Amino acid sequence: MSHPTAGTAPTTTPTSFLLRFAWLSVFAALATVVIKGVAASLTGSVGLLSDAMESCVNLVAAVVALWALRLSDKPADHNHDFGHGKAEYVSSAVEGALIFVAAAAIIVSAIRRFLVPEPVEELGLGLALSVGASVLNGVVGLVLIRTGKKHRSITLEADGRHLLTDVITSVGVIVGIGLILLTGWQVLDPIVAIIVGLNILVTGYKLVRRSIVGLLDAALPPEEVAAIRGAIDQQGGQEVELVDLRTRESGRQRFVQATIVVPGDWTVQRSHDVADAVEDAVDRELPGTQTVVHIEPAPTSENVR
Repeated sequence: MSHPTAGTAPTTTPTSFLLRFAWLSVFAALATVVIKGVAASLTGSVGLLSDAMESCVNLVAAVVALWALRLSDKPADHNHDFGHGKAEYVSSAVEGALIFVAAAAIIVSAIRRFLVPEPVEELGLGLALSVGASVLNGVVGLVLIRTGKKHRSITLEADGRHLLTDVITSVGVIVGIGLILLTGWQVLDPIVAIIVGLNILVTGYKLVRRSIVGLLDAALPPEEVAAIRGAIDQQGGQEVELVDLRTRESGRQRFVQATIVVPGDWTVQRSHDVADAVEDAVDRELPGTQTVVHIEPAPTSENVR
């Protein structure tokens, strides 16, 4: 006999709340593009130009993140029985891919400037504008990462890390511009841009890798699996045995499938009550988790014969 039961609907953070942070990212990216674009135009620095190009990628990524959050909030339908949570992984993968594109563009521009040197001008003003844009990106990036981790949104977390990558880029460019001001070595401009481009490739790789793992139905983190086992064991008692536990995550959604063995002479109602208790215990431990419990009867002297 088996008795599958489903958990209650998810009680995760409302998407309307998370969308506010997505819009914050869009506005921050737009402001940064304008500021860095002006700085690059005034100075003619390929380093600042590369910085502005990455900010354009940030703007596109922020719009993609906004789309992904809206899509992930759609309820399950006839084509998507488990909802649309994996849209967040798609967004993260797109951001990682865009970082690769930005890095390639930065490196190509830097190599061209290295081969055909051009003097940079108005470095002081360009430096000031770049610092201001970096501070803006840094603050917004940290807010997005903190919110993404707290509410299990890989989209916001990826967007935040993308912005911090932009800050790292800017710091490298700022250091390069500062060295040019101190030494007068114009060749430092493209060299710094190349180093920055190579560095942000690492961030792009990490984002793409994490997204692929999520799309392949990775299990929940070990600490969450241990918490689920503990919650089930507390509800089951000595007469009930957990024989199989499977978990997966889809964006902010968690899914748990558990098989438990109960005495063969138990009534259907008693088995059902245990299944409900297990589901409630998992939901208390990890709010919003969708749990399915499968009941198996333990062998008895009657059913062995």
